[in-house]
Amino acid sequence: MISTLADGLARGAERVSGTLSEAFFEPVIRIGVTGLARAGKTVFITSLIANLLERGRMPGLVAASEGRIAAAFMQPQPDDTVPRFDFESHLAALTAPTPHWPESTRTISELRLSLRVRPAGLLAGLTGLRTVHIDIVDYPGEWLLDLALMDKTYDEWSAAALATMQRRDIAAPFLAQAGAIDAGAAWEEPQIKALADPFTAYLTAARKLGLSGVAPGRFLLPGDMAGSPALTFAPIAKPDRPGRRSLWREMERRFDAYKSQVVAPFFRDHFSRIDRQIVLVDALESIHAGPPAVADLQDTMTEILSAFRPGRNAFLTRLLMGRRVEKILFAATKADHLHHTQHARLTAFMEALTAEARTRADFQGAQTASIAMASLRATVEETREHDGAPLDCVRGTLLSPDGSRGKEAAFHPGDLPDSPASLIAAARQGHDAWLDQDYRIMKFAPATLSLKPGMGPPHIRLDRAAQFLIGDRL
Repeated sequence: MISTLADGLARGAERVSGTLSEAFFEPVIRIGVTGLARAGKTVFITSLIANLLERGRMPGLVAASEGRIAAAFMQPQPDDTVPRFDFESHLAALTAPTPHWPESTRTISELRLSLRVRPAGLLAGLTGLRTVHIDIVDYPGEWLLDLALMDKTYDEWSAAALATMQRRDIAAPFLAQAGAIDAGAAWEEPQIKALADPFTAYLTAARKLGLSGVAPGRFLLPGDMAGSPALTFAPIAKPDRPGRRSLWREMERRFDAYKSQVVAPFFRDHFSRIDRQIVLVDALESIHAGPPAVADLQDTMTEILSAFRPGRNAFLTRLLMGRRVEKILFAATKADHLHHTQHARLTAFMEALTAEARTRADFQGAQTASIAMASLRATVEETREHDGAPLDCVRGTLLSPDGSRGKEAAFHPGDLPDSPASLIAAARQGHDAWLDQDYRIMKFAPATLSLKPGMGPPHIRLDRAAQFLIGDRL
């Protein structure tokens, strides 16, 4: 209790000090960037920074279009213990003579970009240029899903996880292993590992199938904690009277250790300091995977939104001490995989996907929005004749399964419905496949770029995303 109180007072003092410094000197906007696997976090941050350094493709960012951003430059990041986001290497990968997608997010990283901005309105003639710091914090979305574990007991989590796995064929190997053990008997380490390994394999298989709810997230991105007891447990059914030295009690202890030693430090040290948040979602991949993946994605978005409503989460309420994220942007990525005539429907699907979660959440003034965007445009649009009628397509260089560049091809993925409610309804009704359409997604390699001075990488609506996230502070 004393440690918790002291920690809270220290964070409170740090926030007061930071607020005074920002108010009287140089304001700081701390943006959290997250998303689920393959949503494009690394490409988003790389393209955003490149386009803020060279603002020729940013007309939707008002301060840029009005010419009020006099300069943009990189600065050392403020957190000495957090890895720096390797912007230069990622940009080099995207702009190489044979470009390739950079490595995806594996852990937390950070970068600071500073803008010299000329004020607008009445202050324009009274004050000179001021510096606005933008701290971008990149972290895996799987970590955010772990927040839902904080207010659950091991018994509650196990029951929910086992119920979900009963509906999925890919969980059969783990369920067979779990059904053969005596959870009330004494445990040995090989026995726990024999359960943790197939459970981790199940989570990995679920993610490959396009399913989004894959908590505990660190099981997929363990880093240097791989093999540690805090990351070696699994859900099992509770026996009638589990003894103090039983397998079930040891699993419970490790689950609690995961919460206190892995999850809590991340939210305490990083998440609680975020001002603005963008959540990137590969919605097209979920649609392509079918109704079960869409239903799972909707549930996952609800879980993610729980991270932004501390009034409903006792752990987060204690942690944030009243602080809330000011703006949350939900971005459906890879809009360049669709013809622009489909973008409004993709945005509507994103809004429908998060509608239930936003209705449940108590944001108390936090502003939310949805957008369809592409951080880096990998395709061009064209219209072809098909069966005597025009067909809107996108054309790009296909990405081979081994990651190499394949042939160039034109592609029509199928038309999204006018109303996204039909997709959500089919998902919620438990359909295994779409009844009226076969939505297909191709994987494209990045296009070869030839950037002129003053121009960042080509994108779709990245400038509008930037305006939502930082425009009011410029």
